[in-house]
Amino acid sequence: MTQQRIALITGGNKGIGFQIARQLAEAGLHVVIGSRDATRGAEAVATLAQDGLTATTVALDLDAPETRDTAAAKLQADHGRLDVLVNNAGIFDFGDAVPSQASVEAVRRVMEVNFIGTLAVTQAMLPLLKAAPEGRIVNVSTSLASLTLNGDPSSTYYSQQFIGYNASKAALNMLTVQLHEELKDLGIKVNSVSPGFVKTDLTGFGEMTPEEGARLPMQYALGGEDSGRFVEPDGVTPW
Repeated sequence: MTQQRIALITGGNKGIGFQIARQLAEAGLHVVIGSRDATRGAEAVATLAQDGLTATTVALDLDAPETRDTAAAKLQADHGRLDVLVNNAGIFDFGDAVPSQASVEAVRRVMEVNFIGTLAVTQAMLPLLKAAPEGRIVNVSTSLASLTLNGDPSSTYYSQQFIGYNASKAALNMLTVQLHEELKDLGIKVNSVSPGFVKTDLTGFGEMTPEEGARLPMQYALGGEDSGRFVEPDGVTPW
């Protein structure tokens, strides 16, 4: 009998993360929703249960180091492995701006959560991913992380100059590149996925719904042989 695959989605209680959780549950995976707020995590699980979808939740705050080890221990006790890690959680700080005007404290916080926090969670979950037959890591990035597009005046994203957020996601892409190289002989696939221009609580505006934005991350979470890639709905994104 094939074991049900286990997927952890950080920041899975709302927005794109919740829709990724929903779509992975619909695909037959057991979804674990990482949420920094226990009540919101429980509400997300209850919402999925109303539609007959199985999920659980675990306290996981990228800004609270103690939660990552507790979450990893719970996953180990409950499942003994992790097949899919979707690093979705992230923040934007409105003190962020172009380099000459950005609040250094805002930039530091964004980097600490979006990059350092994600790195730390990934490190905590790697033993569980290595215990899975074919582990997968999906880092939810953005086209704003592309150094090429940041320097291209003809790019749609050129005007969106936020040194903290853009740099934090560029660093996340470096994590993708280096994890791919480190883990490729273990069969663990690692990719950066830009969902597209999605309207969420984080952005406040956009052209896609969270449901639409979840499709590409889910695709890379479910299968395929690609690894070490940076992709968006229209294809490969330049680093």
